Amino acid sequence: MKHDRLTVARGDVLDYSSVESAVRGQDAVLCALGHKRFVIPSTILSRGTAHIVAAMEACRVRRLVCMTSLGIGDSWGRMGLLYGLFLEPLLLHFYFQDKEKQEKLIRESSLDWVIVRPGALTNGPRRGAYRHGAGVGHWLWTVRISRADVADFMLNQLGTTLYLRSAPGVSR
Repeated sequence: MKHDRLTVARGDVLDYSSVESAVRGQDAVLCALGHKRFVIPSTILSRGTAHIVAAMEACRVRRLVCMTSLGIGDSWGRMGLLYGLFLEPLLLHFYFQDKEKQEKLIRESSLDWVIVRPGALTNGPRRGAYRHGAGVGHWLWTVRISRADVADFMLNQLGTTLYLRSAPGVSR
């Protein structure tokens, strides 16, 4: 992705000095941490987020927009029956538990944050048309959204205070 006002910094989120180097001099941080391997217990998200929050506070970078997932915190059950009754408790429990820790670290920080909770991610195109807010999701069926639309929503949070210090859901 290329844009005049976007800097992509590569590094190791589990290495604090790497994170601080990437954060220094930035206006904001967008965080979309994830991993493909099942690691038990999973701590990559919370440990990485702890480094991001600490580096942002040390470097006086105020705005953090961080992606977690529907089904976390007060959005529990909004990923539908498949996730709520089967996938989350049987396969994704430790991953979601780490996302809970990640959100707690952000909420307890001094930052100006937005936690973005998307439905199930797809590789579809950016459509720019999606639902967002506290009531997104459904207890019966799984809601979905493309990664491109989540990125669009996250970038839009940099220029507004609509969801500042809250955790909106986002889906098609």
